[in-house]
Amino acid sequence: MLLDGDVWAAYFRDFRRSAWRLEVQPTYTMPAEAGSLARFLRGEPKPDDHNTKWHVTVQAASDAGKTFGRVRVVRQPLTDYQRYQFAWGIPGNIEAGEDIRVLDLTDRDPGLPDQDFWLFDETTVVHLNYRPDGTQINRELIESPDLGKYLGWRNVALENAVPFGEYRA
Repeated sequence: MLLDGDVWAAYFRDFRRSAWRLEVQPTYTMPAEAGSLARFLRGEPKPDDHNTKWHVTVQAASDAGKTFGRVRVVRQPLTDYQRYQFAWGIPGNIEAGEDIRVLDLTDRDPGLPDQDFWLFDETTVVHLNYRPDGTQINRELIESPDLGKYLGWRNVALENAVPFGEYRA
């Protein structure tokens, strides 16, 4: 089943304990970010309200005792988009309460998929499907997922990743 609009937004409102993402694309070509990415690449300062909507979502979940987390997979050299995320996106997300870790796969392969996905409450899996240029095709609810496989990938990613601040140091 493909997810969009209010149905998709409800997953971020209605999860009970945890929302976790494996983020593997080197670039995300997102129309909503095009302007801010261009400003970043021109060397302009980050706007004070950058990514505020996401920060409100994360903070509300944190205030309710829920957790947001992700592992961001990278390979050297970082893409322009990854540099943008690291400078403008991730620090504010962490301040809002999201646990973000980085897994550098430049010289190793722990056996993770090349598939972005969200894992909600360790029971619900949603694939984020992309074209090679990073444009999102769709969001797909996986019916009857092999949860052991997804939990295993999450655990491998977490075991091999480092906290964002440690990676940046």
